[in-house]
Amino acid sequence: MNTVSAAELDSLLFELVATAEGRADPYPRYAALRAVAPVHRSDLGFWALSRYDDCQQLLRHPGVGKDFSGAANSVGLTDEQRAQQDRFRNDRSNMLTTDPPDHTRLRGLVTRAFTPRTVETLRMRIVALVDELLDACTGEVDVMDALAFPLPVTVIGEMLGVPAEDRPGLRPLVRGVTAVLELAVAPAAVAEATAAHTRLEEYFAALVAERRAHPGDDLLTRLIEAEDKGDQLSEHELISTTILLFAAGFETTTHLIGNGLLALLRHPDQLARLRGDRSLVRPAVEELLRFDSPVQIALRTAYEDLSIAGHHVEAGSVVLALLGAANRDPARFRDPERLDVGRDEGPPMSFGGGIHFCLGAALARLEGHIVLDRLLDRFGTIELVGALPTYRDSLTLRGLVELRVRFGA
Repeated sequence: MNTVSAAELDSLLFELVATAEGRADPYPRYAALRAVAPVHRSDLGFWALSRYDDCQQLLRHPGVGKDFSGAANSVGLTDEQRAQQDRFRNDRSNMLTTDPPDHTRLRGLVTRAFTPRTVETLRMRIVALVDELLDACTGEVDVMDALAFPLPVTVIGEMLGVPAEDRPGLRPLVRGVTAVLELAVAPAAVAEATAAHTRLEEYFAALVAERRAHPGDDLLTRLIEAEDKGDQLSEHELISTTILLFAAGFETTTHLIGNGLLALLRHPDQLARLRGDRSLVRPAVEELLRFDSPVQIALRTAYEDLSIAGHHVEAGSVVLALLGAANRDPARFRDPERLDVGRDEGPPMSFGGGIHFCLGAALARLEGHIVLDRLLDRFGTIELVGALPTYRDSLTLRGLVELRVRFGA
């Protein structure tokens, strides 16, 4: 600890959150930070946690929440862009950005649709969708466009009642909005996110109006019925919640499929092991989530003074839980830099923790299980094509731009 200065530690953090190189390859930087200062108060304006138990403590603590009104804005923004960033950070209209009691109320309206028992009823439909998509995967394909996006967007689209012909056009809008989840946001990204969010609100407001006129057997209709009851859901909350469910329903699962398949292709011994023992599919999905998590960061604000591993964290502090670092904590996972599809050391932190634990975790896991199983059933060989794939220039949500592979019968 004494051999590394606070400035050097902040330089590591800056590389992680604000440089393309750091975002593309965060794991060596996580390891360096965790080894030297696993609980670090940064001059960048936040605390950073990189160990599993510390991150769990933070996310489960009742004295933290999601009010980031005191957080520093990204540098280089105009006054208007700063105001736009603050509006995104402090939107109180959906469960992602609210605290109890509003969070409890909003989450309670949709929880039943995502319980493991309810999700299991979707199994045969998901199997049919995967098979349909794999029918078209002959020779060389981009897995991101051919499977990783269309599968989860179809599943969540059908659950909500979003028409199939509209879903592809919503993809770039969702991607534009998620840019504001990054700790370092470029001015152009703030402007793009604002425009994209406006278009998403307009689209889903029109869809809500259409569904009011023509109710369906879907989650959106049930949310409209809750809104019609009066104090359960406002119109703004209805639209915002629908946008969140749609976006979160495919964005992270898309990256689970892409990141996970890439990890297996880079570790052919583990792919062969999985092919030889299909009982490993379930633990393999947990391991792929741990090894290269689609969600790398969770932010909280301390509403009261906290003690984390002997460090005094003052009320009002913004605290960064580095989930990707926690997932490779050697105190929690044996030989954490190694991919092991048979690993049985408890769940990763990829779905967060506490009251904001990912609502769609059971659905994402089921889709991951089915994709792995059907890929191994259908193809005797799966090979990377060309240069190594590139990751999107983001850290909070980690995923590939494309993943070109060649499938063999």
